[in-house]
Amino acid sequence: MRCNIFKPFEKELFYIFTDRYQGVSPPPYDTLNLAHHVGDDIKNVMKNRMLISRKYGIDLRDLIYMDQIHSSNIALIDNSMQTKIPDTDALITNEKGIYLMVLVADCIPILFFDPVKKAVGAAHAGRAGTFQNISEKTVKKMKESFKSNPEDIIACLGPSIRECCYEVSKEIADITVKNFGEKYIKKRDGGYYLNLQELNKDQLLKAGLKEENIEISKECTRCEKKYFSYRREGVTGRFAAIISLKKEQDV
Repeated sequence: MRCNIFKPFEKELFYIFTDRYQGVSPPPYDTLNLAHHVGDDIKNVMKNRMLISRKYGIDLRDLIYMDQIHSSNIALIDNSMQTKIPDTDALITNEKGIYLMVLVADCIPILFFDPVKKAVGAAHAGRAGTFQNISEKTVKKMKESFKSNPEDIIACLGPSIRECCYEVSKEIADITVKNFGEKYIKKRDGGYYLNLQELNKDQLLKAGLKEENIEISKECTRCEKKYFSYRREGVTGRFAAIISLKKEQDV
């Protein structure tokens, strides 16, 4: 996937959304699983990360990822920090050459870029994180940390499970309606379906982003078999969204 709203900035901004192909992991993690925590052999995961590293010129020592816990915890990253950040679901930085990575298999990977203050972010917006307003809080954290103007921030929501497939219980549907409104739940064939993308979009608008600065992938991870999907497969791998400010020699 490519983000059209990032295209004008590709000389200074690196980003990717991976798929599940051209890796080394066997089923059910086949093949480009990038997550340690799903049961795959750690050697396979490291080989897959090396494949990504070589393909895109990423030094793995500069690749920062999270022990994601479905929270709204956000970490401010600099080049003195370890590569794995505990108990966190969003990362932000204004340092060049640091690659922020979020791992998903149905949850929404959200990439942020402030082209004025030169800062980036990556968030893991699953249902629990969304209910805790992680996308809005990430914008607020960028505002506090970098003096970002939310109207300047661009956000791209990557492939994730969409309303066509994201069936939830009546209890979750009732919680959604009570706390956020009826517009995010659709009743169909006796079931309840959650539009997590629309909820995150509205939270970003509330945080001050312009609507034209928000792009949402139309790809549903449960429908599109080129992505890992927990809902479709249960035990499976994770694909990644990665973002970085390019160093001068990379521009």
